[in-house]
Amino acid sequence: MPVRAEHDRATLAALLRRDPVLHAYQLGDLDDFFWPYTSWFRRDDEVALLYHGVDEPVLIALAPPQRRDALAALLTDLAPVLPARLYAHLSPGLAQVLRRWYRIPDGAAHHRMALTDPARLAGVVPAGEPLGGADLPALRALYAEAYPGNFFDARMLDTGQYVGIRRDGTLVAVAGVHVFSPAYRVAALGNVTTHPAVRGQGLAAAAVAALCARLRPHVGQIVLNVRADNQPAVRLYERLGFTRAADFGEHRLTRLDLS
Repeated sequence: MPVRAEHDRATLAALLRRDPVLHAYQLGDLDDFFWPYTSWFRRDDEVALLYHGVDEPVLIALAPPQRRDALAALLTDLAPVLPARLYAHLSPGLAQVLRRWYRIPDGAAHHRMALTDPARLAGVVPAGEPLGGADLPALRALYAEAYPGNFFDARMLDTGQYVGIRRDGTLVAVAGVHVFSPAYRVAALGNVTTHPAVRGQGLAAAAVAALCARLRPHVGQIVLNVRADNQPAVRLYERLGFTRAADFGEHRLTRLDLS
């Protein structure tokens, strides 16, 4: 079956739930909050997502090793009609498939981690208060100082799942989500950072613990992405009960014939 657009959420959910940790971000994007910003493509039982709710579209194409050849076939069919510039989350080996059409510098290796031992969260005292739209200027200022270039869309605050810690009235630590869907029972943590002046005091751990406490009554899977070379962050998440579930690469793609 050639690649085609897929518009049936029930069909997509059934395919993605074969591996709900690997596909947690995609499951979350089936939610009404994210769905209008998505385009879905299917070839046989493999699925790729193009998320266009941000300035630079994001392609997500992930599969376990035994299904990667089938997903590579989907990408081969899909590549000619993808945007000229995009960001991509790709399982190992799939970037090579797209080099016929795109310039792809070496990407950053990432781990997908999942909360598998929530009892460990009890070892951290949670801290932080929910953030909303009024906190956007303070949040942008913190990211500019502590996490420049992070993937943040102001709409994410509308999920109600951002937690911040203040010192003397100034926002100094935050933990948030990229995806939150009670309907599909998944959440993906993201945009976690601490101001450089107060790092090493456990504030990120406290904010993540507070956020997980908010999320757990509503979802069955809590996952996150972390750079493989960010060992302090990996150790932090392991201490909080997260374990490594899959590896993938994040890549920036530019079409070869772009003038």
